[in-house]
Amino acid sequence: MIAGGFTDGMSSQTLIHRASEGITERVDAVASLDARSRSMAIDSLPQEPGRYLEVPGAERTLVLPMGDEPLHIGRGPSADLHLDESSVSRRHAILLSRPTGARILDESSSNGTFVNGRRIQQADLRDGDVIVIGRVVLRYLEVAPTRAN
Repeated sequence: MIAGGFTDGMSSQTLIHRASEGITERVDAVASLDARSRSMAIDSLPQEPGRYLEVPGAERTLVLPMGDEPLHIGRGPSADLHLDESSVSRRHAILLSRPTGARILDESSSNGTFVNGRRIQQADLRDGDVIVIGRVVLRYLEVAPTRAN
């Protein structure tokens, strides 16, 4: 497990919006997950090829595997990744898994969707990108298949 969840010198705190945007502190992302999401999570960095979302918490970091279907992120009951946090809109964002990589789309959320500190309407994701949904910080991970020699 990655201590604190972020290892490349860029902490989640540096990517949180400024006070002028009305959001100044991050929340425990693991605590905001619903029971269904927690049950699908793993407690260590993935070894299997695929796409994942790292969810840092106060005491542990979880990793959620992404499937091929669109992943709806929000506070609403129909969200695939339900985040019980008031700064998250009911329908906040959609994460798409495509053959060329993952893409995130903001669903006209109140507090916006940010990738690496920049507010986006849509963005292609790369391994290690930090996603901020309201006050919830996530990290996109991509594990490439190993090639046989």
